[in-house]
Amino acid sequence: MEKIKAGVIGATGMVGQRFVALMENHPWFELKAVAASARSKGKTYQEAVSGRWSMNTPIPEAAKDLVVLNAVDDMAELTRHVDFVFSAVDMKKEEIKALEEKYAMMECPVVSNNSAHRWTPDVPMVIPEINSRHIDVINHQRKRLGIKRGFIAVKSNCSLQSYVPALHPLLRFGPNKVLVCTYQAISGAGKTFDMWPEMIDNIIPYIGGEEEKSEKEPLKLWGEVSDGVIKSASEPAITAQCIRVPVSNGHMAAVFVSFIKKPSREEILGCWNDYKSGIDSLALPSAPEKFLYYFPENDRPQARLDRNLEGGMAVSIGRLRPDTQYDYKFVCLSHNTIRGAAGGAVLLAELLCAKGYIKRNGE
Repeated sequence: MEKIKAGVIGATGMVGQRFVALMENHPWFELKAVAASARSKGKTYQEAVSGRWSMNTPIPEAAKDLVVLNAVDDMAELTRHVDFVFSAVDMKKEEIKALEEKYAMMECPVVSNNSAHRWTPDVPMVIPEINSRHIDVINHQRKRLGIKRGFIAVKSNCSLQSYVPALHPLLRFGPNKVLVCTYQAISGAGKTFDMWPEMIDNIIPYIGGEEEKSEKEPLKLWGEVSDGVIKSASEPAITAQCIRVPVSNGHMAAVFVSFIKKPSREEILGCWNDYKSGIDSLALPSAPEKFLYYFPENDRPQARLDRNLEGGMAVSIGRLRPDTQYDYKFVCLSHNTIRGAAGGAVLLAELLCAKGYIKRNGE
């Protein structure tokens, strides 16, 4: 089968590098173009990331000699070589919104890791195992923009990729009040310990904008498509506190939740162990064989031990127990630059291909 041609804009940053790494030997996608800022234009990709390649694996051979384009000025050139793009650009939010819309208007689908379009009402924000049905709003987005092939789809913030999957199977019990504290790795800021020595032996109790995203984005994920837009759910009420911790990769969340109809502990464990996502039949290459893993040990999950479960695409849960103020509490863990960023976007792109929203040019 001829592979679908992918591009990465913002390819030199940490998430962009992860996209490039995930394209190596991908069964459906082939990396054909990379773009970044003006300072990288004209360099080979290997030259552009020299001294700052942050992945644990080498730069893919297929990417090394790709000539880096300017993500803004070379848009027409880039879109001639690809069927769609992943977006990981580092710009001001309004600039990102405009740039991604320009790509869409050039009939190039955009699968974005950025937050800029998460609150555009007809842009789907998707965790495929949770709200795959939201991609149907793309038809309304295309009509609004007057385009046939292009669109924008986004993934949700990395901070909620651990606890939203754990809460989702419990919606049948009516969770109405949630408190979550996230403990977020430094790669979420695009940093390594070499780049950010101030984080060694340190904790920072503030991550700009993160708490608002953590409280509001889940409600869009749990919303419904109505009249051509996604209307957010009204419950549960979520309050969040987000903390940066000295961990390389892996966001952990401590979750406290109360329910309208309180389930038993056994019912909660059954919901997690038996959860079926609805995309299992699609055989998406990046989908984990099992989405949710519960660890019975008191000291699990741990970032170093469990963040790479199922290639970093599974979500780990542990320490489920009653709480004195809420009904239950538990902890969750996800890999923030794989499941929470590039890997989640790659899985979303696979879903969009399987559903016919991303096609080869000319199809």
